Amino acid sequence: MASSDIDIERELKHLPLETTALLGKADTTRIVSRWLIGILVTIVAILFLPWQQNVQGAGFVTALSPSDRPQQLQSRIDGRIEAWYVGEGQFVKKGDSIVRISEIKDEYLNPNVLPLTEAQQTAKEQAITDKMAKAEALATQITQLEQQRDFKLQQTQNKLVQYDAEVRQAALEDSVSRDQLRRRERLFRDTLGLVSVNDLQSFQIKAQQTAAKLVEKQQMLAITRTDLVSIPAEYGEKIAKSRSDRAATLAEVSEGRSEVAKLKDKVGSLALRSSFYVIEAPQDGYIVRAARAGQGEIVKAGEPIVTVQPARPQKAVELYVKPMDVALLKPGRHVRVFFDGWPALQVSGWPQVAVGTFGATVAVIDQFPSADGRFRVLLVPNTEHDEPWPAQLRLGTGAEGWAMLDNVTVGWELWRQLNGFPLSIRPGDAPPADLVAGEARGGSAKNGSGGGK
Repeated sequence: MASSDIDIERELKHLPLETTALLGKADTTRIVSRWLIGILVTIVAILFLPWQQNVQGAGFVTALSPSDRPQQLQSRIDGRIEAWYVGEGQFVKKGDSIVRISEIKDEYLNPNVLPLTEAQQTAKEQAITDKMAKAEALATQITQLEQQRDFKLQQTQNKLVQYDAEVRQAALEDSVSRDQLRRRERLFRDTLGLVSVNDLQSFQIKAQQTAAKLVEKQQMLAITRTDLVSIPAEYGEKIAKSRSDRAATLAEVSEGRSEVAKLKDKVGSLALRSSFYVIEAPQDGYIVRAARAGQGEIVKAGEPIVTVQPARPQKAVELYVKPMDVALLKPGRHVRVFFDGWPALQVSGWPQVAVGTFGATVAVIDQFPSADGRFRVLLVPNTEHDEPWPAQLRLGTGAEGWAMLDNVTVGWELWRQLNGFPLSIRPGDAPPADLVAGEARGGSAKNGSGGGK
């Protein structure tokens, strides 16, 4: 048994195996070279395939108009939440009440503070009316005093003229009486009895009377002259006092008007403040999130209470592109986008094979870069040549887009990528030179500052 096994093993060693024979007959080198040449030709052919350059960016769905974006409603006054009228996810119309708050400041706790302030305003206005009447009465008094002064001056001047004439008349009579007296005295001395003593005495009495009359008229003339000087001073003091009283009254009127203006401002502020107790929906929309929960919470002025999402926003895509690429874009350029949650197959260089993408148009390009150094670009739906965007899109959904530029070969694109050359665009697609220069300067200041959103 053992010898037979040994003989069989010897015979097998001398027989050639079929597999060994086949390997020896095959030309392995020629087959491998053919495969390498085929792969090389395929790679070269791929390098000459057309490739459409593009500017890519990532972002999210937003609203084109700022008024259509989620809005945080703040409390304009410090207060305490008293009641909620809506719940999260509820649809509200413009003007619907959302939450009501009450006062917490001591100066506004009195519910009658508004009517009391209005009563103060009314009383102050009535006081101003009375003071204006007093000022008018003082103005009338000043006019009457001036008229009396002028009348007194005219009357005194008339008396002065009259007394001046009487003084001259009295002086003439005094001169005549004294002359007559001298002649009588001379006759009395010369004629020795021709003129009686009684006659002489009567002339002496007459001379004394005319002298006394002259003195009286002179005194009256002096008094009248004194009155002519004292009348303006007397009435001037009265007029000055009346004017001072009137000026003080008008000053009180001005102060009262200032207080009335303050009270009016306070009344208006109180009336306006009362409208802040109920926070209303600024437009139709949905209650997204309540920042404050329950009742009794204290809120400060300016703190957000609830977020409202407008009901029918005009959707757009907010993309962020590199500064070196933003100069190649301009409003109106066609862009392809796809959204998170919507299956899509896209090859950036071959848009013909893209599936699940949607058309868009560049609407806005920011003039300044964002904090990370990239520029924001807003896209709107291109409904003229493409299907509309999905109606189920919600704001904040992730999105990616790419704008098509020049057609080049795959080899050129690889060479450009390896060397960091800029993209090329057709002459008709180039943005204005001033826009390119401005955006390039804005981008260089932020270039390399960080990653994207």
